[in-house]
Amino acid sequence: MLSLLGLSMVVVFTYLIMTKRLSPVVALTVVPIVFGVLGGFAPDLGKLMLDGIKTVAPSAALLLFAIMFFGIMIDSGLFDPLIRRILQTVNGNPVKIAIGTAVLSLLVALDGDGTTTYMITVAAMWPLYKRIGMNPLILACLAMLSLSVMSGMTPWGGPATRAIAVLGLDASEYFIPMVPTMAGGALWVVFTAWILGRKELKRIGNTHLKTGGNDCYIKAILADSPHKRPRLLLLNLLLVIALMAALVIGAMNAAVLFMLGFVVALMINYPRLEEQKERILSHSGNALTVVLLVFAAGVFAGIFSGTKMVDSLANSLVEMIPTSWGSFFPLVVAITSMPLTFVLSNDAYYFGMVPILAQAAAAYGIDPVEIARASILGQPVHLMSPLVASTLLLVGMLDRDIGDFQRFAWKWAMLTSLVMTLVALLTGAINLSI
Repeated sequence: MLSLLGLSMVVVFTYLIMTKRLSPVVALTVVPIVFGVLGGFAPDLGKLMLDGIKTVAPSAALLLFAIMFFGIMIDSGLFDPLIRRILQTVNGNPVKIAIGTAVLSLLVALDGDGTTTYMITVAAMWPLYKRIGMNPLILACLAMLSLSVMSGMTPWGGPATRAIAVLGLDASEYFIPMVPTMAGGALWVVFTAWILGRKELKRIGNTHLKTGGNDCYIKAILADSPHKRPRLLLLNLLLVIALMAALVIGAMNAAVLFMLGFVVALMINYPRLEEQKERILSHSGNALTVVLLVFAAGVFAGIFSGTKMVDSLANSLVEMIPTSWGSFFPLVVAITSMPLTFVLSNDAYYFGMVPILAQAAAAYGIDPVEIARASILGQPVHLMSPLVASTLLLVGMLDRDIGDFQRFAWKWAMLTSLVMTLVALLTGAINLSI
């Protein structure tokens, strides 16, 4: 019954936000409360919700200060040279713009951080999308797919780190056989960008932005403003590099690092108190929206895991797998990781379910490292979930509803997972014991 209750909760929640019956914040809060009461957990709901909020609090703080930090960097004009180069290359051709989006986001996503990937990609490409009338959901979809491939599979990315840690694996043993899969996934993302760009080319045509050798459009986007600090470009770049390096080596908690980075960036670029207040207010709307969604997601996750619905669903899944499917277990894990990581947080899936799946696979003589690799292949679908904080940031920056984003991206996310699964099978990253 607990499995049925959890599954029903997920289905109702997904239906409500995708059909826009409720806003994500309301659905994330109300739906788990209702199902918690129906399951007889009413006396414990307060504690479960608070536990969930405590769990996501560091992520909320991270996103808050990351939005403010990169907002200051964008205001100061740090990314103007990168934006100028991209715009000069792609001009107004939707195909080139889409491919440029994919390439940029694939490169930025190598650092493993979704917030950084989305902030830089949107800052560089969103003005161009608006200028020629391209669908911003293409930008969101390509950035999300790029992050799922590059950050999802690298050992320093969150999903792989969890899988390696929980199964006690060697990072090199896990990663090296996955390199062809990652490369195949990256090529597929670029191919997807070409397809989406071709559709936009048919819809809006090719807009030539350059006239008489003068790129008026680029000048308009990168026009001087009172907030730009071109003389501080090198100093701001060094600040970003130092912050990224500190994140990689784990010098401090990521939220603390971004808080310090934001404060330093604010003091360097806008030393006057009035300017600081103005810059903070200009970015507070996006930050508040994302933080509210993160805390609401914490309520959902707290009830979902605290009532043991997650555990029950995991055990039910393992029990449902027929014995005859044992030789196909890595493929089963790869396919089921798509829906499971959509409804579960990475922590819940990798720390809760993957050990169970690896133990079940061991009965068929399957190495745990194959289960770890297979479990990563559903990340493109996972990143569509409203439980992913960086996804909420992405749609918030583009001022789009997450339900619209999911309806647009689900097909491409599933295809990306399936393509990477096929490449993993062909290259031996996962095997079928037939």
